[in-house]
Amino acid sequence: MIVLKKLKVSHDSPINYYSDWIPSELINEFIGKEVSIKWSGRYVCQSCSKTPTKLFGEGLCYSCFKSSPIAAPCILHPEKCRAHLGEGRDVEWEIKYHLQPHLVYLAVSDVVKVGVTKHTQVPIRWIDQGAIKAIKLAETSNRYEAGCIEVALKERYTDKTNWRKMVKNEVDPSIDLIEEKWSLHEELPFDMQDFFSEDDTVYEFNYPVEKYPEKIIYASLDKQNEVKGRLRGIKGQYLLFENGMVFNVRRHTGYEVIIT
Repeated sequence: MIVLKKLKVSHDSPINYYSDWIPSELINEFIGKEVSIKWSGRYVCQSCSKTPTKLFGEGLCYSCFKSSPIAAPCILHPEKCRAHLGEGRDVEWEIKYHLQPHLVYLAVSDVVKVGVTKHTQVPIRWIDQGAIKAIKLAETSNRYEAGCIEVALKERYTDKTNWRKMVKNEVDPSIDLIEEKWSLHEELPFDMQDFFSEDDTVYEFNYPVEKYPEKIIYASLDKQNEVKGRLRGIKGQYLLFENGMVFNVRRHTGYEVIIT
């Protein structure tokens, strides 16, 4: 038995995926093989290790979901972060993780989206989203500042990934992120322009996929006890099977399973 957690990644070409599922840890070795993920029926909270009857957020029991800093409102809404004011569910945790340099970025997973991540999560954050390319837009000293810039750009860009288009690889490869980035320089509020990044590096990502699905079937262990089939690839945090079935590993964080 193992408890599912999001896949670890390394920026290689193609992207390498790792986990403690198998001795070698390299999940890429599963591609082309029959894979079975069978749920035991148990959940395990990723914060307190209790076995609740339901999970919330990314693998948390209800108590931890309401109290843990990893489920605070500013995780999804960085502009609500209070770390710079010495406030939060756990001030020491906030200082360690949110009162740190953050980035505002542009990424392409289907269309151009805007997002925020801690500087140490580059390029992991973009790979987890299934982006094919990304660029730094602004560099700030904390999460709150980055969140404010993201909010200022939401009228122009989405902050969500269309996962259906992402797993089907429906992307416009002609998007020029450098041009897109510099078109925003004068659009940022005046008090945010000092955060604008001069780094024009475009990060590109190649995923280990034999064939992308044309039609997709979303697989959930809450609806079916077992997900199985020949694995055709991995993109973002999704396992892509030959019959068009896709399985979001990260969405199933905290599920106790047997993998063969």
